[in-house]
Amino acid sequence: MKRLAARSALACIALSASAAAVAQTWPDRAISLVVPFAAGSGTDNVARQVGQKLAERLGQPVVIENKPGASAQIAAEFVAQAKPDGYTLFMTTNTSHSANPSLFKNLRYDPIKDFTPVARTGELPFALAVNPSLPVNSTKELIDYAKANPGKISYATPNSTSLVASETIRMMAGIDIVGVQYKSSPQALTDLMGGQLQMYVVDFGSGLSTLRTDKVRTLAVTPARGSKILPDVPPIADALPGFDLTSWNGVFGPAGLPKEIVERLHRELHAVLADPEVRDKLATVGFEVWPSESPDDFASYVAEQLELWGRLIKQAGIEPR
Repeated sequence: MKRLAARSALACIALSASAAAVAQTWPDRAISLVVPFAAGSGTDNVARQVGQKLAERLGQPVVIENKPGASAQIAAEFVAQAKPDGYTLFMTTNTSHSANPSLFKNLRYDPIKDFTPVARTGELPFALAVNPSLPVNSTKELIDYAKANPGKISYATPNSTSLVASETIRMMAGIDIVGVQYKSSPQALTDLMGGQLQMYVVDFGSGLSTLRTDKVRTLAVTPARGSKILPDVPPIADALPGFDLTSWNGVFGPAGLPKEIVERLHRELHAVLADPEVRDKLATVGFEVWPSESPDDFASYVAEQLELWGRLIKQAGIEPR
C-alpha cells in the first residue's frame, strides 16, 4: 500500500514537472483558436480581431479554425479531446457552455469538467429582425400578426441565443411560430433577406451592417437596457416586460491546461482587449468588451450562466432533443 502511494506521489510530481516544462517554453509554435461557428459569424469576427493581436503579443501565429455544426457540439468535443498543452484553444459562447446541457439529452462533453476557463472577452447583443415583406413595424405588431396568422411565421435557430430568445418570445406572447434549424448565422441572415424566413433573432456580430439597412426590418434588441450600438431601436421588453437576453463570449482550453499558461493567456487577452484599436474594431460589429478579472472569476461566471440558461430554457418550455 505504501509502495502504491509512493508511486502515485512520484507520478504526480512527474506530471507537475512536465507541465512546468511545457509552460516555460510555451508557445514555440502556432496556436489553433477553434471557433464553433462559421466564418462571418459574430464569434468568428471577434476571434479574428482578438487572435491577430494575441499573436503579436505571443510571438507565434494564432490560426482561426472554424468547426461549425451541431449547435457548437462538434467544436466543443474536438477541444475537450485535445492535448492540454496550450496549442488548442476555444473561443466559444453560451451556446456550448450554458445552453447545450439543457438542450440536448446526450451531450458528449461536460462544459465544466472538460475545459479550463481562461478569460471572458465580452458580450454580443442580438436583435429581432423580420423580412421587409411582413406588414409589421414593431414587436407588438409582430405579435398581433402572428396571432392572426398561426403557424405562418418561421424563424431561424443557428445558435442557442436565437433559439432561446425566439422560444421565449413565443411563450411570453402566446403565439404559434415555427423554428428552422440552421448551421450558421450568415446563411440564416441570407434566407431572412431572401424571404425564406420571416423572423430571425440575429447577433450583432454577423448582422449589424444588415440591421442598419432596409434589407431587413429591425424591430427590437434583446437586452432590456437597450443598446448603445442601435440607440433608436427599442428593447423587446417594451412589448414583453421582463424579457432580457444577451450572449457572452470567452476563451477556454482543454481540462488540465497548466496554470502558468492559463495565467499568461489571461494577462495577454486582457491587454489585447484594453487596446483602443481592438475595442474600436469590435464595437463596429456590435461587440461589447467585458473582460473577466481573473481565470477564477471567469470560471465562477461560467457556472452561474450554466444555471441561468438552464432556468431560461425550462421556462420557455424547450424540450431537450
